[in-house]
Amino acid sequence: MHPRIEDYALIGDEQTAALVGADGSIDWLCLPRFDSAACFARLLGDEDNGYWRIAPKGAGRCTRRAYRRDTLVLDTEWETPDGAVRVTDLMPQRDRAPDVVRIVEGLRGEVTVHSVLKLRFDYGSIVPWVRRVDGHRVAVAGPDSAWLRSTPEVRSWGEDFGTHAEFTVAPGEKVAFVLTWHPSHEPRPPLVDPYESLRHSVADWRRWVSHCRYDGPYRDAVVRSLITLKALTYAPTGGIVAAATTSLPEEPGGVRNWDYRYCWLRDSTLTLGALLSAGYQKEAEAWRNWLLRAVAGDPADLQIMYGVAGERRLPEYELPWLSGFAGSAPVRIGNGAVTQLQLDVYGEVMDTLSLARSSGLPGKPDVWAVQVALMDYLRSAWRQPDEGLWEVRGGRRQFVHSKVMVWVAADRAVRALERYPDLHGDLDGWRALRDEVHREVCEKGYDPQRNTFTQFYGSRELDAALLLIPRVGFLPPDDPRVLGTVDAVRKELEQDGFLRRYSLDEGDGTAVVDGLPGGEGTFLVCSFWLADALHMTGRTREARELFERLVGLTNDVGLLAEEYDPVAGCQLGNFPQAFSHIGLVSTALALFGEDGAG
Repeated sequence: MHPRIEDYALIGDEQTAALVGADGSIDWLCLPRFDSAACFARLLGDEDNGYWRIAPKGAGRCTRRAYRRDTLVLDTEWETPDGAVRVTDLMPQRDRAPDVVRIVEGLRGEVTVHSVLKLRFDYGSIVPWVRRVDGHRVAVAGPDSAWLRSTPEVRSWGEDFGTHAEFTVAPGEKVAFVLTWHPSHEPRPPLVDPYESLRHSVADWRRWVSHCRYDGPYRDAVVRSLITLKALTYAPTGGIVAAATTSLPEEPGGVRNWDYRYCWLRDSTLTLGALLSAGYQKEAEAWRNWLLRAVAGDPADLQIMYGVAGERRLPEYELPWLSGFAGSAPVRIGNGAVTQLQLDVYGEVMDTLSLARSSGLPGKPDVWAVQVALMDYLRSAWRQPDEGLWEVRGGRRQFVHSKVMVWVAADRAVRALERYPDLHGDLDGWRALRDEVHREVCEKGYDPQRNTFTQFYGSRELDAALLLIPRVGFLPPDDPRVLGTVDAVRKELEQDGFLRRYSLDEGDGTAVVDGLPGGEGTFLVCSFWLADALHMTGRTREARELFERLVGLTNDVGLLAEEYDPVAGCQLGNFPQAFSHIGLVSTALALFGEDGAG
């Protein structure tokens, strides 16, 4: 039986991350960065594509697992007829090379444990040459090299182009494994002490969590989401990837499989707001600085996403040797949506920099010059149709959300000039632009017969992004058009209490707006947006009930994917998803901030 997406937990070192299954197998790991080629790709294929499993001999799924309180250190335990054993997994903050540390500890009785390591570089396509050097196993293939060592050394042998080990642990006995990657042309990196790494990792994570200002209801869920966002951060630059994975399907067996190991501008305002509200100014500043570096250049060349260091070229291609998660092909690397026009990102960048300025983040040279350049471009470009927030591949349209975010860009520019006398710009021109966009959206993007805004001009379809209209200040929450839109979106897009992103053709399941076959699950961040909108429009009890249901969708270690299938009762899409966890944090702060934020 194929694992479910929610069967996985995350470990990471703020430069890359691994997914650990409930059976004790690491099935996904890209080295040395989030967007590097995977050396364990069983998640998207089979055992021949690479994995590392440590578990009691003959055992299957674990008995229990949990993160150590306020950390990203994972404990997985098995109860067997012979006794009990625990495997502790972590990736310590790296000095130079990435390490995976796995510590096996006997708890009760005497348990025989089996480790099988199959390294397969380049997304599971390359079997390395493995040799023994000074008591270590060394795997080399092209530019990649990995060293495996254990303390004490255990008996191991090669089989099926893998490295197997079998040993027995009694109560209190420990066996530690360390897997270290480095470029094959460089000398072996320094060896880390696994037990010191564990001690430091626990202390470092708890020290970081202690800065969290939120102390209200659902604090554990909020803290777990903040830890996940921290784990999805590429520490050298401050960029935050959308997810740790590629090609986990939005529909089992379907083709909606995308690479999310990059940084999206659309997440910027919500990310910055969540970090600042929770008390993490350092991380917020790093994210703001990444954003400024990424968007530098001609405003006409602004992209919707970038690599973790701000790379612009993210060409999309497929890996035919991988069968896909539960047979969901194709497996895609890179993301072709990088070339799309999405006008909403200009509003999101302007909103983010406005929030950074008003929140007191340290100023950066030329920030206002960047904003002026963005506004100069937007003034001439805003009437263009675009691919919109959801990156549709069925042609450009006049998306209402995109136009609303153009209004946000103009509004934030006007407010900056009104508030900060040392800034200079075209106040009258930007005011005129703001008014013109607002007037057009209300005329062309609103259906008076149904009392709702629509997905794009002249359409009857709806879009969950319309719920953001009161949040960004385009209209007040008590405006009848806002109330009507919330009710209409809820009526048309709700499925078992959660929201889809947009309307689907009920005949053959093909999305009206993007033309792709098949469907998808309910989109978790959209459901958080609904909770926010219900709260803003005075239905706080309903908002809190929905939030409670959403928190209940987290897996046993508190993680959320991109989507949820309420019929099958399982998570869908890339995992864990930053946007979902940002939604959880933001909604918790909105609903319980007065009670919980110190």
